[in-house]
Amino acid sequence: MSETNALVIGSSSGIGAELVSQLCDSNLYHQVHAISRNEIAVAHPKLHSHEVDSSDEVQIAKICETLRESGPFALVVCCIGMLHLVSNVEQVSPEKRLEDVTANQLEHYFKVNTVAPMMWLKHLPKLLLKSVDTQVVLLSARVASIEDNKLGGWYGYRASKAALNMLIKTSQVEYRRRFKTVQIVSYHPGTVDTGLSKPFQSNVPKDKLFSVDFTVRQLLSLLPTLDINHAPHFIDWDNKSIPW
Repeated sequence: MSETNALVIGSSSGIGAELVSQLCDSNLYHQVHAISRNEIAVAHPKLHSHEVDSSDEVQIAKICETLRESGPFALVVCCIGMLHLVSNVEQVSPEKRLEDVTANQLEHYFKVNTVAPMMWLKHLPKLLLKSVDTQVVLLSARVASIEDNKLGGWYGYRASKAALNMLIKTSQVEYRRRFKTVQIVSYHPGTVDTGLSKPFQSNVPKDKLFSVDFTVRQLLSLLPTLDINHAPHFIDWDNKSIPW
């Protein structure tokens, strides 16, 4: 068993929870640390759960300082993201036309899909060693591709994920200078049967609606095949490159 650790950010999401489960059951990592706003309902000898609000940079910085004592991390996966939201105080859903775009909705998309993951990229160097190969994976989406955008719509989600991709590319430049063994991956998991995609599944072909088990296994199987010299990577569940 490796003496390195894995970190899953957003571990209470559908993909995040399955990722924690599969990583704990594997022999790849010494410890698995799970970050979530709420405690996750998974028990395992390898698992260490931490309650952190990823919208609060102070909390992110503090937990990274704490985790530094756990030893080096060889895998970090950030599962933070939102596509729609319905609550007692606000409602956010993908825009179908220009008239649907609002400043408040755009701000919400960017806060969750762009700013929060970037704050993790900012503080993760505390957990890294120059002698340890590390992969940092952030969940993105094919609709974040500027070149591939032929359908339009979904302004806030597209833009916030495209901005995340730019931050990933920019961060890789600095990570390469400071940690030559770190590669960042922007990962499109496909349409996965979770709460995030639930309202939009009716038009998805049956063979293109993936289980969380499938998309997590795909991710873990393709990570060892990636060439650090080509990082950052923007790839889908089938290990096919997506144009930025």
